[in-house]
Amino acid sequence: MRIKSSIAIRLSLLISLMLNLAVLSSRSQADTGTCGGASITLPFTDVAAGNVFFCSIAEAFFAGLSNGTSSTTYSPAANVPREQMAAFVTRTMDQSLRRGSRRASLRQWWTPTSPDGLALTTVGTVPALVESDGADLWVPTNGDGKVSRVRASDGKLVETWTAATSGVGVLVAKGLVFVTGNTTPGKLYQIDPTQTAGAVTTLTSSLGSSPAGIVFDGARIWTANQGGSVSIVTLNPFAATTVTTGFSGPIGILNDGSNIWVTDRGDSTLKKLDSAGNIMQTVTVADSPVFSVFDGTNIWVPSQNGSVTVVRASTGSVLATLTGNGLNGPFAAGFDGERILVTNQLGDSVSLWKASDLTPLGSVSTGGNSQPVGVCSDGLNFWITLSATNKLARF
Repeated sequence: MRIKSSIAIRLSLLISLMLNLAVLSSRSQADTGTCGGASITLPFTDVAAGNVFFCSIAEAFFAGLSNGTSSTTYSPAANVPREQMAAFVTRTMDQSLRRGSRRASLRQWWTPTSPDGLALTTVGTVPALVESDGADLWVPTNGDGKVSRVRASDGKLVETWTAATSGVGVLVAKGLVFVTGNTTPGKLYQIDPTQTAGAVTTLTSSLGSSPAGIVFDGARIWTANQGGSVSIVTLNPFAATTVTTGFSGPIGILNDGSNIWVTDRGDSTLKKLDSAGNIMQTVTVADSPVFSVFDGTNIWVPSQNGSVTVVRASTGSVLATLTGNGLNGPFAAGFDGERILVTNQLGDSVSLWKASDLTPLGSVSTGGNSQPVGVCSDGLNFWITLSATNKLARF
């Protein structure tokens, strides 16, 4: 009886051990579930197919938004620290921007790595700033008073307008094209793209001295005048007002959807304006700020001292002052929905950052003695004016 009892006990222990091993084995294998009618297998051993969030976890994993706590565990019931949440949010933003861009739909993932990767179009003499209307690029050339229209799909020079003396800034709004004439007093020119190319229309010759940057607020045109003022233009009926109080050397100007912001090179500041042109807030940035850009959240301000100041538009607080990354005489900034590109006038190069987290993406040469100045994006490519070679470069 004792022998039989001992054997029974051993058999019971053996069966229990085998059952435990079976459970452990099942736990070490990934579960397979059904999502949208398809069989999905995850590498995680702690996400059961019956988990109500199985398919959501699978989507986050395969999209690259969540990688789990190890190669085989997801820890679905664990708390999420703020640092991990920041990683999830950033990855989600980055993936959405990359996958939703025109570059993704057209399979154009590359970034040029040298001047050989640039497509060049010859425009007029000393191209200044550049703007896209979604289909074409508009380039004023300061040296010969021309405005070039370049087709974005292939870089072909389509038409040229004349009589835009000392053209610098360009604005596309209301189905029209407006150009600042950097003269004293300042001029504002207009082009109707539906008409045959010819001489531009001079809307006014009474802006503040030496207008450069130009922007639209939905009703009026604003210009930043390097002589020490900001001009506000109403088109219908036509009226122009120039504000001088508090300005010393405005050059760049932008609209963040709520307010107008001006870069003032005279006192190295970024100024937020109210609807009458009065200064509401002054933000100190690096020396000699030039042409900035708004990325939907932050304003990127290149300064010719060799840095870029990133300012939160909602508060005016300085988030970072970026240096390095090839910056050398930075002049203008552009945004393509994902990346920030800054032209380096002295360095004959451009510098790039990821807008979502300010990660530097490196710098690329635009060729010796090219002097890149203006930049814009058409949502697919960056377009850069090379003032020393009279070229428009597709980047």
